[in-house]
Amino acid sequence: MSSAIECNLYRSIQAILRELDAPCQGASACNRGMLRWTLHKRIENNPSHCVSLLKVLIKELEKVERVDSKTRIIPLLHILAYVVLQSVHIPEDLFERMYVSIKKLITLPEPYCTVSLAYARIMKMEMGTPGLLYQRRLIAEQSLKNDSFTLQERVFVFADPAVFPESLVSAVRADVEFTAPNCGMESHMQRVVLHSLQATLGRHCNGPRLSQALEDCGTRVRRHFQEVVSAVEESMEAATSDPSHHRTQLQHIYTDIMAAAKQDPTASGEVCGVPLPCPEITFNIWKQEEQIWNELVNFALMISPSERSFDEDDLEERRGSIMSNDSGIEGDLPMAELSALSLEPGPGPPETQNEQRRKSPQFIRWNCVRKMKVADRMALVRESVRVSSRSDPFPREERNLVGRVLVMGDDQALGRLAKAYLSIRKRESKHLLLTKRLNLEMYYIPVSNEPTVALSGEEMTTAQESKLTLARFLGSVDPWYDCNINSLGAMMLKLANMSRSSKGPSEPSPFLADIISYYIRTAFQPVHLPIYSIKITFSKLSTSPVEDVFVSHVQMDFPEFKSLRASMKGSLRHKRATQLFSGAAVAVNYTKASLSKREVDTGITLRTCGVVISVAPPGGAKDLNSLSVTFNDLIPRPCNASAIRANNLKIQVLEKRPLILCLDKDSRRVFSDIQSVEITPCLDPGYCLQSAKSKHTLEEEKESALSKYMSRTLTLPINTFSGVVH
Repeated sequence: MSSAIECNLYRSIQAILRELDAPCQGASACNRGMLRWTLHKRIENNPSHCVSLLKVLIKELEKVERVDSKTRIIPLLHILAYVVLQSVHIPEDLFERMYVSIKKLITLPEPYCTVSLAYARIMKMEMGTPGLLYQRRLIAEQSLKNDSFTLQERVFVFADPAVFPESLVSAVRADVEFTAPNCGMESHMQRVVLHSLQATLGRHCNGPRLSQALEDCGTRVRRHFQEVVSAVEESMEAATSDPSHHRTQLQHIYTDIMAAAKQDPTASGEVCGVPLPCPEITFNIWKQEEQIWNELVNFALMISPSERSFDEDDLEERRGSIMSNDSGIEGDLPMAELSALSLEPGPGPPETQNEQRRKSPQFIRWNCVRKMKVADRMALVRESVRVSSRSDPFPREERNLVGRVLVMGDDQALGRLAKAYLSIRKRESKHLLLTKRLNLEMYYIPVSNEPTVALSGEEMTTAQESKLTLARFLGSVDPWYDCNINSLGAMMLKLANMSRSSKGPSEPSPFLADIISYYIRTAFQPVHLPIYSIKITFSKLSTSPVEDVFVSHVQMDFPEFKSLRASMKGSLRHKRATQLFSGAAVAVNYTKASLSKREVDTGITLRTCGVVISVAPPGGAKDLNSLSVTFNDLIPRPCNASAIRANNLKIQVLEKRPLILCLDKDSRRVFSDIQSVEITPCLDPGYCLQSAKSKHTLEEEKESALSKYMSRTLTLPINTFSGVVH
């Protein structure tokens, strides 16, 4: 490859790296990440440039190690890994140099050592078995049936209807579910065979002629596909064996294909590009809370879309079969209702009597609660440790499914995702259904429908502060996420508007599908967002308390003071009004947050017009382990009295004044007439080990010993490119 191409690629890499240091201002913020996407599309169209680009990236990694510029390490590693995934053939000496440069980064602190170690292992696998990464990725994403590698993945995109206008849904769906032409099952098998043979044989394989021979062989490509997958997986499992045996196997397969097409198998030639297609993506408008659970269960049980239709009456009947409307004691029932439960036969045939009893609401009873098996509890405990840690300390179980849930929206969408995740953990703690079958991975693309045309960075930050606080936090801990994902939200609705307003039918754009594909393929380091449980007690004794969760924000206001503050602001009577109306009296009991982690309980009584509780730390700090509580007042108070940091707290209204509460800035989660609020870290339902004093079995003793290593609190793991320490 000429040095001119390498110089051009070097300038492209430098432009991408400069984006990390450039301030995010004005309209340029929407274009961040375009340089990375353009570079990868260039590599797909010109696969011969991959080797030159890898040389440039290796030089940059070596230079970063010398000049100690750590902020560029993770972007360079992700770009390099993605180029390796898309490359057709890489020389052995370049692979060795790449592996040595990545392995040197393992001595760095978190998160650089974690990402470097993961990619060092991946490169070691690819060195021993060329083409393994591409083959496994394509088989998993497209669910290609074979006997050697059975992993299957599915991407479920859930868009919050509060952010996506109904008029743009069809355009966004078309862009997200974009499928390139010639993406049938046999076409994917041809790609696997073509890429694997070229990756191993290199210049001894004529790429264009092999591609034509695979197209002409018809259904025979299924047999060649099975042979190639079996040979590659066999080489992977016997990594210490002689690599020449694997090369000989693929050479025989190549010879058979070329001989059947009446081509010379000894003729050398150039390699042929095999772009990796986008995975199968399902786009959903997230209107019901149960949608995530339903999609995951259908995927885990392999239920086809045609079998998912059900009658709403049947669903209500199934729900009613586990409900109970009474205490279960016959003495508590009126005689009229007790007679309906009589076992004595009444008039009519037995079938009619049974049908009447089944439909009777008094006949419904709770099912008995069975004790979970020790093996199931162990599986749930292991899952908790796996989610809360960076690597799985246990041998990987036979879970051949990966469900990737990607949520699009603002802070309120993350709040709904936290509720759905807690619901899944509660169901799994009672009966394992998903834990033994699939690995759940969660992703987040921030999207806001608020205008983003602010003139300055400060104005834009103020405009987005109320909706994208957690997105800004993720961008602060992971600059590569901020560059590639945070900027996507504004562009997503912009592209959908352009597609809808264009004259005539417009072709779907592959941009969104490409961004999602890159995100889910390279972002495997989770950022753990703490989930807080909130118990709301109402003023009316007849109203039962409500328990809910939040992840970003709680807004509590007294409506009378909120309207008064808005009407009196800037007037001459403002000072006198603030003296007369200083707010409602509230009692606050909280556990003070400190660096020493020592719990100090504190109680104060004050007057306030409203309370704002935020999880995201102020001032760009990278710690989410405490709550920031701010009291809004008509009379400004000292800074030390207007804000506190707490691990948990309880706020009780001491006067008969209406209090309104909103969770995660979601207008669908508003509560009124509140008397008190109690907030604590949400406990993981999976942390419910047996504490009885009876004799424990060996498995239960192991389970109890393991419990001290798992976190009791539940967190929402959002995958990013670098992650943070949990």
